[in-house]
Amino acid sequence: MISGKKTVEMLDIIDSMFPDAEAELNHDNTFELTIAVLLSAQATDNHVNKVTSSLFKKYKAPEDYVEVPLEELQNDIRTIGLFRNKAKNIQKLCRDLIDKFDGQVPENYEDLVSLAGVGRKTANVVLSVAFDIPRIAVDTHVERVSKRLGIARYKDNVTQVEETLMKKIPKDRWSKAHHQLIFFGRYHCLARTPKCETCPLLDDCREGRKRMKRKLKEEQ
Repeated sequence: MISGKKTVEMLDIIDSMFPDAEAELNHDNTFELTIAVLLSAQATDNHVNKVTSSLFKKYKAPEDYVEVPLEELQNDIRTIGLFRNKAKNIQKLCRDLIDKFDGQVPENYEDLVSLAGVGRKTANVVLSVAFDIPRIAVDTHVERVSKRLGIARYKDNVTQVEETLMKKIPKDRWSKAHHQLIFFGRYHCLARTPKCETCPLLDDCREGRKRMKRKLKEEQ
């Protein structure tokens, strides 16, 4: 793995590429953000935004979600992967918000992960984006980029990747770095077709150099 100093140097370059990186899930409040992030598991942000454009017009508060039949909510999010399970979790989450938190999304990690459908990643996104609390949420893009660049080990699980990033990145940069790593993975270091040829980090990326060598052999 690379050092913390090298990690920050790489992050500075990514910062120059995506200085305005931010959450791309559309939302008007913390509650909508929580629902959107829950829906985003195994779904793209663009797809979620298409669904929530009508969903958030129909449902404004936790009470709205629990007052409709489960089948109706399932139909409202049917195009999203795992929609049946997500609909159940949304209703359970909203019931807990009403019964335990006065209808408000809690502002601490322990309470957030106690909600149905809210795991570590979702809680970290909500804390970072909604409450401006420094966190690093590891999604598929952050995990892929961290491992390809040698910041984390390929054998690391998601929690280990998160812990490594928190150690190597200054705390005041956690939230911004989280979004920039996502943008780097979503728009540059793609899963199947990374843009290694034009990558400013190629010289320091072992994965990228391997890919370029393979490509060169194939062209010969």
